[in-house]
Amino acid sequence: MKIRTVITLWAVAIVLGLAVFFLKQYQAAADENVTERAAGEKLVADFPATETASIEIMGAEQSVTLSLKDGKWTVANRDDFPANIRNVNDFLRTLSELKVTQGIEAGSSFAPRFGMDENSSDPAEHGITATFKDKSGKDLAKISFGKNLDAAASASPYGGGATGRYVRNHADESGFYAVSEVFGILSTDPKSWLADDFIKVERIKSISLSKPSSDENEFALIRDDENADFKFTDAFPGVNIDPAAVNPLKSLFSYARFDDLVPAAEVAARATPEKLQKASIATFEGFTYDITLQPVKVAAAKEGEDAAPAAEEYLMEIKVSAELPKERKKPETETPEDAETADKAFAERLKTLTKRLEEAKALEGRTFLVSKFTVAALLKGRAELMSKGPGPGSRAPTLPPGTSAFTPPVQIPANPSPEDVKKPDEGQPAPEPELPEKE
Repeated sequence: MKIRTVITLWAVAIVLGLAVFFLKQYQAAADENVTERAAGEKLVADFPATETASIEIMGAEQSVTLSLKDGKWTVANRDDFPANIRNVNDFLRTLSELKVTQGIEAGSSFAPRFGMDENSSDPAEHGITATFKDKSGKDLAKISFGKNLDAAASASPYGGGATGRYVRNHADESGFYAVSEVFGILSTDPKSWLADDFIKVERIKSISLSKPSSDENEFALIRDDENADFKFTDAFPGVNIDPAAVNPLKSLFSYARFDDLVPAAEVAARATPEKLQKASIATFEGFTYDITLQPVKVAAAKEGEDAAPAAEEYLMEIKVSAELPKERKKPETETPEDAETADKAFAERLKTLTKRLEEAKALEGRTFLVSKFTVAALLKGRAELMSKGPGPGSRAPTLPPGTSAFTPPVQIPANPSPEDVKKPDEGQPAPEPELPEKE
């Protein structure tokens, strides 16, 4: 082989080697992560969950501040009412463990593309920003949450839904990140962070309701035991109660929920004291709940409308007291084994009732917003609770149309006396008898 050919081959080999080397270098540079966090790494390496004493969550239209006071999370926008501790802890834990699925190199000016436009008034475009602070008010972390990541085409006819969300750690200026969490509990509405503990009334013995803006009772009901029906405490003969109307009162507030808590500074603007009604509920276990209810003020009727729309929400305040038994009544024929079982059950029940009283006491001094549905069974008039006919076993007579139990019917004699029969006027001829027709 000629020397010239050998040199040529060596030159070609060297060029190819250099080409391969530079190609590998280029690919390595292309594959190198350009953001501070790579896929699989935590968004915040050491998220300060244990140091966080307040969380400010801001959106386009609303904001909420969660504060840690005396070791308990509260909602500052709702007069420091207890927060839903499970939701707060889940939020902090998720951020502590949150891992990146994709890094996207982009400067802060690209925030609107990911649904984090702080200048937008559209909640969907503005996004949500959470700022975490310590006891001294120092910022510990600031994270923004943007648009959801939509799933790729799915075989399901309902689509794939959201598979994650775009987020931004403001301490990381290298770019934005995609994560697999959607953060469904994240909200800027204060009421969504409130603890949902509310009164739970059981084994109701009596209920009374006042007339609007009056101490006079609209009705008062009582029953002899838990299996009995309610009856009017001031019923009069001939008036019976309608079981279908009062049966819902047996489980009144058993599973009640409130919609929101009204800050003290806003109550007066929403109240209607001229329509305020007072209710008192006593139970067979010694609890007494004193409740005030008033419909939320609604806008006046517009021109051309007959009347303003009816209120769909009510302001509700609660006071509770209880006389709990210290010991149970023991039957004379009770065996030692039965006594031991009954004493244990009594102690457990007393513990439950004591805790319930403490929880109910914590609701005092607050004004809750409840739906009309929650209180509809209670806010019935006396006439709505009355039976429209005689009850079982009743001997009350059926009243003619146009009369009621309040207006006795006019008594008409069944057989008129001869003196009541009207005679023809004197001087007038008596009517002639009719003759049969001729054939």
